[in-house]
Amino acid sequence: MKFSTPSSAAGLLLWLAACEYPSRGAGHLALVLVNPVSTTVQVGDRLRLLATPMDSAGAPMPPGPIVWLSSDTTRATVTTDGVVRGLDTGTVRISARSGETSGWASVTLTRSPPGAEVLVGAGDIADCSTEEDQATARLLDSIPGTVFTAGDDAYPSGSSRDFADCYGPAWGRHRARTRPSPGNHDHRTAGAAPYFAYFGDRAPYNYYSYDLGAWHIISLDGDLDVAAGSPQERWLRADLAATSRRCTLAYWHEPRFSSGTTHGSDAQVQPLWQALYDAGAELVLAGHDHEYERFAPQTPTGEADPVRGIREFVVGTGGADLYRFGAPLANSEARNSTAWGVLKLVLNPGAYTWQFIPVAGGTFSDSGTASCH
Repeated sequence: MKFSTPSSAAGLLLWLAACEYPSRGAGHLALVLVNPVSTTVQVGDRLRLLATPMDSAGAPMPPGPIVWLSSDTTRATVTTDGVVRGLDTGTVRISARSGETSGWASVTLTRSPPGAEVLVGAGDIADCSTEEDQATARLLDSIPGTVFTAGDDAYPSGSSRDFADCYGPAWGRHRARTRPSPGNHDHRTAGAAPYFAYFGDRAPYNYYSYDLGAWHIISLDGDLDVAAGSPQERWLRADLAATSRRCTLAYWHEPRFSSGTTHGSDAQVQPLWQALYDAGAELVLAGHDHEYERFAPQTPTGEADPVRGIREFVVGTGGADLYRFGAPLANSEARNSTAWGVLKLVLNPGAYTWQFIPVAGGTFSDSGTASCH
C-alpha cells in the first residue's frame, strides 16, 4: 500500500499511523485523532477537545471510553469529557487514550495582555423546536466577557413567549452581560416590542454603541431603514466621528456578503458598510444565513483590500437549524455549515484574535489574529 505525504497536521497523524500499521486494514484502531491538534487557550478559560478513534484507512470508528491526561496539571487540567482549563502560561500536551492507542493535542496557555476584552456570541439562536441553543449556551457558561447576539434571538416570531420559553432557558442566563441586536424574526412582533422588554437597558434603542476596552462597539438594526441618508445611517456616521477609539467593530443581522444559498449577500446594508469603511472600522459580525463564514478584509463592494478593508464574520450558528453553502464568494476564507457554535473575539489594544468554538461533538474550528488599521 502506498501513501502520499499529507500537508495537514491531522493528515500527517493518519499517514504516520498507516505507516506504523501497514498490515492492518479498515476497522482496526490505528490512532486517536484529537481536534484541534494545536490550539491556544487563555489562562482562566476552558476549551473542549474532541477525540475520534480512527482506523488505518482514515475512517472514524465507533466511539468508546476515552481517558484524558494532561502532561502538566499545573498549567492545564482536562476533565473526563475533554474540557481543558488553563491555569498558567506554557505549553502542555493533552492526550486521549482508547485502550492501548492514544493521540494528543498541543495546547499553548497564554494570558490576555492588559486592556484585552472578550466579545463572544452568535446569531440565529433560540428555537424551541431544537436543542442546539442549549449547547451553545453551555459554551458561554465557561467563556467570560461580553455576549453579543447577531439577531433572530428568539424564534419563530420574537414574541414574549418565544423569549420566555426559548431564549430564557438557554442564553437567557447570560442576559446581564449581553449586548444584543435584533433580526427579522424578532421584528415579526410589532416594533420588536418583546425584544426590548426582555433585554431592557441591555438594548436601549434599535441601534446603539458602547466601548469595550480599547474598542468601540456598535449594534445596528438591519431591519430598519439603512439607506444612505436614513436616520440610522446618519446616526452611525456621527457616532463613528465622535469616537476616539482606534479599533471599531459593528454587528447586526443581515450580512453584506455571504456564500449561503438561503439568503446570501444583502446589498441593502451596503450604506452601513460604506460608513464603517470610510471610518476605518475593522470588523463586521452578522447572522441570517445559518452557517459560519469568514471573509478576508474587503471593500463595501467586495474588492479585496488588505490595507483598509473590513473583515466580516457570518456566525448564524447559535442554535437554529443550519443552512447550506453555494459556490464560495470572492474573499471567502473559511466556511462551515455542519457545526453550531460561538465566535470568541479577544479584543486587544490595536489587535484582535478570533476563534470559532463548536458545541460538544463538533469538529470544525477556525482561529487567527490580526492588527487594527
